[in-house]
Amino acid sequence: MNTAYPKQLGALLLFGMNGIVASYISMNSYEIVLSRTLIGCLFLLLLFLPQKRKFTFLKHKKPLALVLASGAAMGCSWMFLYEAYAQAGVSVATLLYYCGPVLVLAFAPAVLHEKLSPARACGIGAALGGMVLLNLDKFMLNGFSWGFACGLLSALLYAVMVLFNKKAQGISGYESALLQLFAAFLVTALFTCIVRRPGPVSLSMGSLAAMLLLGVVNTGIGCYLYFSSLQKLSAQAVSLCGYLEPLSALVFSALFLGERLTLLQLCGAAMILGGALVGEGFARRKAGG
Repeated sequence: MNTAYPKQLGALLLFGMNGIVASYISMNSYEIVLSRTLIGCLFLLLLFLPQKRKFTFLKHKKPLALVLASGAAMGCSWMFLYEAYAQAGVSVATLLYYCGPVLVLAFAPAVLHEKLSPARACGIGAALGGMVLLNLDKFMLNGFSWGFACGLLSALLYAVMVLFNKKAQGISGYESALLQLFAAFLVTALFTCIVRRPGPVSLSMGSLAAMLLLGVVNTGIGCYLYFSSLQKLSAQAVSLCGYLEPLSALVFSALFLGERLTLLQLCGAAMILGGALVGEGFARRKAGG
């Protein structure tokens, strides 16, 4: 548990950089998802092979099925999210995507038999309110559309990913990350084969460097940190900490892309950070006696 929170935080900070890194890649959304899952999967596999360890996931048939289903949901969620970015804009897509943690909380009592603590409920409420403030102005300009629907579907599949993974006990975090990226790659590859027109993909050196960074660091290392900590945290903690990703994305956009934060956005950012720190910190102190 002592390493779970730092790993989760590190993963969320890396994921928060995804949008910035992806903006330098001249590829379609599903091609970006396909490339990042393939590179991330190969990177984790290359790290595993020199250690001469044996895979153990075949000993756990039911958890293996759940992990693969979780990975497939992750791949579909990313494709819907990137499509929502293109159709509805990053702000609206992000707001819709991060309804996912709320769905995790809604389903966790029935699926995982976890009770929702008042502290974490308040923290999630504050974080969700902060997300609304961060994107309220742009969100009000968009009606229901295909991009809106993609955002909602990405949130639903995010919840499926987390809940399935939480139920998959017995598979190590390293193998879980590798298997999930592999399943996400297969789903994305199938979709790409169906919709993409045949022809070569031309990438500049800048796009190629950004793609390698997204695949190796943000996806390979990020997914390892995320899934190796996921089993050690409750679904409530994962939901609450998850709101740090869009907050970090906003901060990174201001730092690296020169985007200004309005007073309303600063209030939203404070609500997200405060909700996460107070809700999770209070819950941990209470659990510790």
